[in-house]
Amino acid sequence: MEPQQNFEAHAPVATTVKRVLVKEGDHVRRGQLLVELNHAEALSQLARALAEIKTAQVSQSAIQSGGSQEEVLTLQADQVKARAQRDTAQRNLDALRRLQQNGAASAGEVKDAENQWQRADADVKLLEQKINGRYSKQERARAEAQKEQAQAAYAAADDVLRQLSVRAPFDGEVYSLPVKPGYYVNTGDLLLQEADLSSVLVRAFVDEPDIGRLAPGQKIEITWDAVPGRTWQGTVNMIPSTVKLRGTRNVGETTCVVSNHDFKLLPNINVGVTIITAEHNEVLSVPREAVHLDDSKPYVYQIEDSELRRRAVQTSISNLTRVEISGLPENAQVAVSTVDSKPLREGLQVKVVR
Repeated sequence: MEPQQNFEAHAPVATTVKRVLVKEGDHVRRGQLLVELNHAEALSQLARALAEIKTAQVSQSAIQSGGSQEEVLTLQADQVKARAQRDTAQRNLDALRRLQQNGAASAGEVKDAENQWQRADADVKLLEQKINGRYSKQERARAEAQKEQAQAAYAAADDVLRQLSVRAPFDGEVYSLPVKPGYYVNTGDLLLQEADLSSVLVRAFVDEPDIGRLAPGQKIEITWDAVPGRTWQGTVNMIPSTVKLRGTRNVGETTCVVSNHDFKLLPNINVGVTIITAEHNEVLSVPREAVHLDDSKPYVYQIEDSELRRRAVQTSISNLTRVEISGLPENAQVAVSTVDSKPLREGLQVKVVR
């Protein structure tokens, strides 16, 4: 017997149990707080992860804007100064070229002015490159990756924090609660099991020779020794897809869902399962040992006037103890066996012993 809808809570990290708000057997509602673990360390990790996100955001913002505010202002001031120096160099160069045409300036002086202007122009272009393309694609990608990593760390820390407060995901019953307040739990330790027991799953194992008789929709009757006289009803909803060894038997596995409105059936119990593969009403049946075969043709010994008479019959469905037959009147008597274990035969004189 298994819960059809089951929930298990496990410790996300090694910590201690702070509060246990339910006990085994309690019916709980969706969203209800069931167990609370110590979350001091998780809160600290969440705060660190948030700080890493903010640091990564600042770094990325600085890259997108070309640096920090101080660096940007300094570069802009240097750019203004470099452009002014280039403009001055351009005016000096123009003046010397006019003087050269009149013979008032030498070619060397003009060449020096050209070199000075080129240096000033190179300084301006270098500063423009620093402002517009200070960071490479690799540096931008690295900053983006650091931001994503920080966000992932925050999400993981937040998920751990949420798991430290165990809440019911659906209405159901708490059927396993191995922890108490103050317990120390390791990562992965079981904290609680909850199930919706209004309907349960029965997992039945059918011997290999009987698997071929299974079909979806066949009736199933379930009994439990702990509740004598009670029978639960269900139907086959899965046909075995393989045969496997269970103990010393080769079996196939089938399941059915059973209504359990009074919650009598509990998880993990062993129950008895009867699968009804065929059912006929208002028919004649005899004990299996009353039916004999001769060349695969069934017959029985009918008792007439204290003497056995062989009568051919037709058989239909059977169970472990009885066989459905036709070909005899409703009130006929048939012989099962003799009290001294001698074989039955045609014409044998008998005295009926019930």
